[in-house]
Amino acid sequence: MKLVVGLGNPGKKYEQTRHNMGYRVIDRLCEIFYCDLDHEKFNGLFTVCKHHSLPEPVIFAKPTTFMNLSGMFVRPLMEYFDIGLEDLIVIYDDMAIPEGKIRLRPAGSSGSHNGMKSIIENLKSESFKRIRVGIGEPEFKGVDYVLGKPTGESAVLADEAIEKAALATKDALLNGFDFAMNHHN
Repeated sequence: MKLVVGLGNPGKKYEQTRHNMGYRVIDRLCEIFYCDLDHEKFNGLFTVCKHHSLPEPVIFAKPTTFMNLSGMFVRPLMEYFDIGLEDLIVIYDDMAIPEGKIRLRPAGSSGSHNGMKSIIENLKSESFKRIRVGIGEPEFKGVDYVLGKPTGESAVLADEAIEKAALATKDALLNGFDFAMNHHN
């Protein structure tokens, strides 16, 4: 079984913000595979998706903790379903990647992303797959950028990146992560 976690912050206030790109990709994946986040446990929402096109069940999940506590959801969920690091994919926003672009990586550090720091600390490993959704370099420093909602051309690029990340995740689930990296990076 695979686990795909999209990072974000809970609540209406954060719904369309740059920091919630992971949540938005999970929502898009649920549309693609006709499933709903119908379970709430371990401080998060998830579904066990058994779509006919998937080679095995996949858990799509979103922590309902705030970003910097994401690992407190991921670790217990992995333990409950006995999911290994090799079967985890985390999707999150990244300022180091231009708007509208994505990057797939088989492992790596957290960079400056607090959600990834929390997951790495809780799992005691950086050895899990990730899909980074570009939000671009901020025009101004601070949390106002990542917690801001993209508008105009930035909103169009955000939507494009969400679609790209969802399709890359679908490829990873159907054809393997290496295939997805070769086709989407």
